[in-house]
Amino acid sequence: MKLSASILSIQHDIDIKEKIFKLLNCQIDYLHLDIMDGNFVVNKTWEYSDILKLLPKDAKNLDVHLMVNDVKNYISQFSLLKPLYITFQLEAVNNPLEIINLIKEQDIRVGIALKPNTPISSLKDYFALIDLILVMSVEPGLGGQSFLDNSAQKIDELYDIRESNNYRYVIEVDGGINDKSIDHCRKADIVVVGSFITNGSYEERIEKLKIK
Repeated sequence: MKLSASILSIQHDIDIKEKIFKLLNCQIDYLHLDIMDGNFVVNKTWEYSDILKLLPKDAKNLDVHLMVNDVKNYISQFSLLKPLYITFQLEAVNNPLEIINLIKEQDIRVGIALKPNTPISSLKDYFALIDLILVMSVEPGLGGQSFLDNSAQKIDELYDIRESNNYRYVIEVDGGINDKSIDHCRKADIVVVGSFITNGSYEERIEKLKIK
């Protein structure tokens, strides 16, 4: 299981740039960027210009999650960062296939995220086309929420579908993950963790997650 560290919970910290640098030097696999427009979800985070100021120029292994309405515009901007993944919300688009192809044209791995109440069956036409499926284990928009227990069923279902059909997507989980709730995510490939790491000693909290 790989770890993607979210910076959402340090969004308003004065020393956020230094904290991001610190995270990047910890034992994490990806840096998770929650990009919210204040429309698709109530919260608003960063524009592309803000992220450019916050990240080191050589920042790698970026994991971008778009929670926005104008998905195409955000893809055109954030693809310039050359992230490993750009993930969009299925509920935000009318033509998922168009968005999948748009991201792939940028030579970036494509992910689709599902809100807690969106069924797995909504993805049936795209399983073979995408690289990542993000299970939202909280309602998207705010950090620090508690893990929704029914998310474990989604993880298990996606795992079984993948194994039965030889699909290649990885399973990512985001929301309310700590050293306890991570036990519900054992069949996931990537867990996104924010406040549990950033509310304590980064290295110690990451070590707690990795030894579970």
